[in-house]
Amino acid sequence: MNSFYTYDELKALGIKSYGENVLISRRCSIYSPQLLTIGNNVRIDDFCILSGNISIGDFVHISAFCALHGSKGIEIRSHSGCSARTTIYSAIDDFSGNFLIGPMHPDFLTNVQGGKVVIEEFAQVGANCVIFSNLTIGEGAAIGALSLVRESIKPWTINAGIPARVLKERSKKCKELVSILPNALN
Repeated sequence: MNSFYTYDELKALGIKSYGENVLISRRCSIYSPQLLTIGNNVRIDDFCILSGNISIGDFVHISAFCALHGSKGIEIRSHSGCSARTTIYSAIDDFSGNFLIGPMHPDFLTNVQGGKVVIEEFAQVGANCVIFSNLTIGEGAAIGALSLVRESIKPWTINAGIPARVLKERSKKCKELVSILPNALN
């Protein structure tokens, strides 16, 4: 037996929409599949958690142990990805002590803040990163391993650190390589 869901099994999960050549590990946990859209040529590895309103473009890889908490929305656009153990939060509790924390408390006793997280085309998030809510990782940006992203990231930059900061510019050659894809897939 293959470790990825078959086409019929994907259909039975109730995913809102998905394209061709979608490989989702049987060990991936999907909550609210009716809110999940997936493009073509996507792979989601073992032990990932996908929860909430999530949109994934074409040619995206979500590596093992990633957690996407999308109550306020997460969009990962084409030719992008998340390396192992990355966590993305589109909503975050208020830890000031003025409110209760966690989903088991009534909403009026908590202060959950957030907003959509967008990872633009050709962006890559390194291993063990934490991405906070209400931000955009710009087109072609790269986030180094073990980074904390709490503000939007400029396009075509390489960033790392806690908090993540620009280290240098990034090449745009990968945009040219997309033109080779149709021939490479045949």
